Amino acid sequence: MLDMKWIRDHKEEVQKTADGKGIAFSVDELLKRDREQRELLQQTEVLRYDRNRLSVQIGELMKAGDTENSEELRGRVKQINEALARLETQLELLRSEVERLQLLVPNPVSPDTPMGRSDADNVEIKRVGAQPAFSFVLRDHVELGELHGIIDIPGGVKIGGTRSYVLKGAGLLLHRAVQQLALDLLLKKGFTPLEVPLIVKDQALVNTGFFPLGKDQTYAVQGEDKWLVGTSEVPLISYCADEIVDVGQPVRLAAVTTCFRSEVGSAGRDVRGLYRVHQFSKVEQVIICEPDAALSDQLLKEITGHAEEVLQLLELPYRVVSVCIGDMSQKTYKQYDIETWMPGRGAYGETHSSSNLHDFQARRSNIRCRGNDGKLKFCHTLNNTAAASPRILIPLLENHQQEDGSIRIPEALRPYMGGLQILQINGS
Repeated sequence: MLDMKWIRDHKEEVQKTADGKGIAFSVDELLKRDREQRELLQQTEVLRYDRNRLSVQIGELMKAGDTENSEELRGRVKQINEALARLETQLELLRSEVERLQLLVPNPVSPDTPMGRSDADNVEIKRVGAQPAFSFVLRDHVELGELHGIIDIPGGVKIGGTRSYVLKGAGLLLHRAVQQLALDLLLKKGFTPLEVPLIVKDQALVNTGFFPLGKDQTYAVQGEDKWLVGTSEVPLISYCADEIVDVGQPVRLAAVTTCFRSEVGSAGRDVRGLYRVHQFSKVEQVIICEPDAALSDQLLKEITGHAEEVLQLLELPYRVVSVCIGDMSQKTYKQYDIETWMPGRGAYGETHSSSNLHDFQARRSNIRCRGNDGKLKFCHTLNNTAAASPRILIPLLENHQQEDGSIRIPEALRPYMGGLQILQINGS
């Protein structure tokens, strides 16, 4: 939640950002309600002052034995109390409305964020690795998965409905191997791993900027004010909520979790295979640092680089794009996506996302640090997907397939696969 004074001073920027991010929000409506709230608050403060002043006078009159005048003042105090009760009811309603509108205010975007309406307007920064040239008719990951008996989508649909799947045998081992590879890399980079709750309170999602706008993407726990997480970013950030954090060195946290997303609004999109599913696993990296724009921008590049290292170890071609304003979430200040080449789609597909949120999440979550002057300041927060599976299995299977249908296991994954070098059709 952004500071209200900042919003008043930057109303044009706020509205422009909301429009750019496609958020139905009126800054004029917020400022109108905010003004009404402040005026009403001033009225209540005047009435409270008058009531306190009259109460003192009543006490003095009672001591002097002036019952008649003290009763008259008591009547006036009663009228003030009745007026205060009405005003406080109105004030509480206004406070709720201001808070509701303030929770819709988007984080401003960096000056170098591209303009645009969708991922089609994202700007490519670089490409790494050559797209493989196949001398045979390639199979997509669904065909390869069925051929090897490692992906069973009909079985998953039978159990969980659409956008469900079952990974079997080497499919599960690959799924786990990629995650462990990514986690081991983060451990070498100084990240502290955490096992975190996957069911979180409503406030945790509000504080991290996923609510109120992302409720339709989140599974609720019926009968409780709790939800299933779509990313461990939520519990990792919430772990530091309401804390004064030592950021002499940036705080680096990581988690490996199962995640859940309802994918509302994606009907008909990426329906084949493992690209867009309800349940998946992520290795997430989160950084909390001092509120220094140059530092957090440097750290954004750093965590993006970690995801690139994972893809390089998996020997996969990819590209990095700067995400445009229309493809950003409410909470994001600056974002890079990594798209990996998926031969079956004949296109790059998003596999990783890195975001710098500046102090947006920290303000909502009340995560602070002390500056050199000793004053408390809100921290900057960043996050990145080091690995997300089973989506990463799409390029992993498709890029490393061979003419006979076998799949080469990248060297970096072999220690996690019992030394297996080639996944043969017969499973050997």
